[in-house]
Order: sequence, then C-alpha cells, then structure tokens
Amino acid sequence: MMQQFYPQTHHPYSFELNKDMHLAAAHFIPAKDAGKCQDVHGHTYFINVTIAGDELDKTGFLVDFKQLKTIVHKRYDHTLLNDHDEFKGTFPTTEMVAKTIYERIQAYLDNRPNKPICVQVVVRETPTSYVVYRPKKVAE
Repeated sequence: MMQQFYPQTHHPYSFELNKDMHLAAAHFIPAKDAGKCQDVHGHTYFINVTIAGDELDKTGFLVDFKQLKTIVHKRYDHTLLNDHDEFKGTFPTTEMVAKTIYERIQAYLDNRPNKPICVQVVVRETPTSYVVYRPKKVAE
C-alpha cells in the first residue's frame, strides 16, 4: 500500500484521527464548460477524512473507523454520483463530492456524545489532482 500524505490543518483539539478510503464511482458534469467531463466516466477516488476532538467515547475512541467507511464507501462505491439525491441541483464535481462527504460525516458526528468534528476532507480524483474541503469556522 502506498502511503499518502495530505495537507495538514491546524486545530486546537487534543486528538486527531485520519481515515483513508477509496471508492469507485462514475459521474458526468452536464455543462458545456466541463469539456471531457460532460460524458459519463469513472474514477477511483481516494479519500482522506480528518476528525478531531478533545473527548473520547466510552470505549476510548474519537470515532469508530468503520462508521466513517460506512457513511462514505457503502453509499457511493460503484454508483453513478449524479443519481444521488444530494447531487440533485448541483453537479458532482470533486469539490462538491468533498463537501458532501464532509456534510454527511459531520451530521453523524453531531449526534455523538463526545462531539468530535470533521476538520478536513481530501478527495483525490486522479493521481495528479485532488480537492481539500475545510469548513469555515463559525464566528462565536
């Protein structure tokens, strides 16, 4: 297995968990400016999710790795991304895939008693291109 290294994001939390996963999915971008992406084509997406927090759960985990994989891999692997409800009204670009993965993971984390947060999602579409999604911090 090739080791991947991703951009780091600074945060004030004591614990940081990173989960790498991959999935095979197809998409198309129905816009004239999309060039070759107008046609249905597939990618093996490599995804890294960064979760951070100060509190561990009762078993000593920030979050269970398997849950993260279920949220992402089980939903999107071997599918046409355009068919998913979350991409209705928008195009499943790599940028939107990263943001959507963040939203799904954070919705799960919001219900955990230890309240970890997703600080970064990296989606590598090809060996030479990837997107980093980091939610903006909400002003208090």
